[in-house]
Amino acid sequence: MALTDPTDPKNAPLDAGPITDYGVRHVAIIMDGNGRWAKNKGWPRLAGHRRGAERIKEITRVAPDYGVTHLTVYAFSTENWKRSTEEVLGLMGIFSRYIEKEADALSSLGVRMRFIGSRGRLDGRLSKLMTSIEERTQHNSRLTMTVAINYGGRHELMRAGAQLAKDYAAGLISEEDLLSEAALADRLDTAGLPDPDLVIRTSGETRTSNFLAWQAAYAEYEFTETLWPDFTPARLEEILAGFGNRDRRFGGVKL
Repeated sequence: MALTDPTDPKNAPLDAGPITDYGVRHVAIIMDGNGRWAKNKGWPRLAGHRRGAERIKEITRVAPDYGVTHLTVYAFSTENWKRSTEEVLGLMGIFSRYIEKEADALSSLGVRMRFIGSRGRLDGRLSKLMTSIEERTQHNSRLTMTVAINYGGRHELMRAGAQLAKDYAAGLISEEDLLSEAALADRLDTAGLPDPDLVIRTSGETRTSNFLAWQAAYAEYEFTETLWPDFTPARLEEILAGFGNRDRRFGGVKL
């Protein structure tokens, strides 16, 4: 009978603490490079997106073993609708199949799933599936995985600001609340979630691409040349290990 390696993250019991805690609680990832990965292999772009979806599963499974309690991934931006109809439809199909297939498996590992972004333009079946998964996994606490679909930071801020104005006009909040950061944060898609400590972007691009514009104001950024389908748990751990060497002052000065 084959022996089980207890140092392998995938073999850790669910009630165990982190194998190695790097002090990073919330990691957000801009998953870039799926199309280029496929092109480099002479494959269609959707093949890269399918491989990228498998990579999400791997990263989600090991993240808690490195002390991560929240993982947020940028799956589809408000700007991605500009892509070809074939690619957009293919991506939506991959999203549906992935979350439907993996939700129960991830839930069994203690993963709570949330979705952020505007759902008005999404297929009705996909939107209902997202709501159902959120309800089914809401009591899980080992890791909160947030998937951004049809998400844009500016659009999110506009929607939150509009809701603030409506609440003020309805007499639900005071003028003081209207101008408070906390009141705005409570109306963002990410209400109730901690701000990210670390934002990773793969594929060598160095843009933030309208991702978590408010929430990542004081996050550390890591831009890696690795294409998302090649982003392994080992690469994640390497980046998390480097995080501890950063001097985070949040605008202050350490004497």
